[in-house]
Amino acid sequence: MSAIHIKFPALTLKAGRRALQRIRERGLQPAEVGILPGAAGGPKALGIQGLDLALFGEWLPRAPRERALIGASIGAWRFASACLPDAAEGLRRLGELYTSQRFGSKASIAEVSRTCRRMLDDLLAGQDAQILANPHYRLNVVVVKSHGLLAHDQRRRLGLGLSSVIADNLLGRPRLARHFERVILHDARSAPPLGELRDFPSRYLPLDSGNLRHALLASGSIPMVMEGVRDIPGAGAGTYRDGGLLDYHLDLPYHGDGVVLYPHFTDKVIPGWFDKALPWRRSDGERLQDVLLLAPSAEYLARLPHGKLPDRKDFKRYLGDNEGRERYWRKAMDESRRLGEEFLELADSGRLAQRLQPL
Repeated sequence: MSAIHIKFPALTLKAGRRALQRIRERGLQPAEVGILPGAAGGPKALGIQGLDLALFGEWLPRAPRERALIGASIGAWRFASACLPDAAEGLRRLGELYTSQRFGSKASIAEVSRTCRRMLDDLLAGQDAQILANPHYRLNVVVVKSHGLLAHDQRRRLGLGLSSVIADNLLGRPRLARHFERVILHDARSAPPLGELRDFPSRYLPLDSGNLRHALLASGSIPMVMEGVRDIPGAGAGTYRDGGLLDYHLDLPYHGDGVVLYPHFTDKVIPGWFDKALPWRRSDGERLQDVLLLAPSAEYLARLPHGKLPDRKDFKRYLGDNEGRERYWRKAMDESRRLGEEFLELADSGRLAQRLQPL
């Protein structure tokens, strides 16, 4: 069904100050997009698959150019999939592989880690070099190096370390520098298009065929769920984990002369994973002034099963009923085609500017 016939808006569109003015004056063309962020969020990515397919499979290829894809956790996996020789096929394969994961009620973090390594191997299928040589996309993978107790996977020590992180984060986000170092592994052909990173100790390191899989696995390694990744080649000794711990929704100082197009799960940008329960912890408007954020609307979400996108809690909700969870997640992926159709219709008709709200 074409989105033009849908009775409710499937998308919420929000824009930073400069992007809002730019799009209202001249609309939006794919040639203007040079940066795409991809947030952490696990299975939520399945719920916007149709938007990714419209962007990477149809809209962006209309104006091929160098574009930086900056992802944390599942955002990095989505973008690695889009860097495969057939972007649409890669994104569909990621959705199917993710949906097909099955865990028992007593799955250990070692078992979850092994399953995710196999999924990554199946996704990339020996095409690591093609990802790194993609003619149009430059992949950037955000991870964190963990300090102190957070460098361990033993539950008690890790739990104590996480408790300290939560307490420090309540006192102030800058205190997380005691626990984490940001590491961005990037396409060796170009540095990430970001301004100076002053909030936390940060390093840039080049991606290559020897560390790509380490980086992707680390970027999705949630503490207490998966093992940390040890000693990423080129990054040095240490334990590396989910980039979303610091950069949950990638509230970063984007730097460029175009639009930062952000296909997202929600209409909010939450700085760090530990800020989810802190409504006063807000994103920086100056950093996001060039961002155009695309997210499922409240009306769209209300019509999905359970009234939400897929999430990690579904593994418990459907414990013992893998077939039911998989049906639900595939339904969410099917429905998400409406998101992509609506974006294409709005962009092509010139009506996109009419739907913009301030970010």
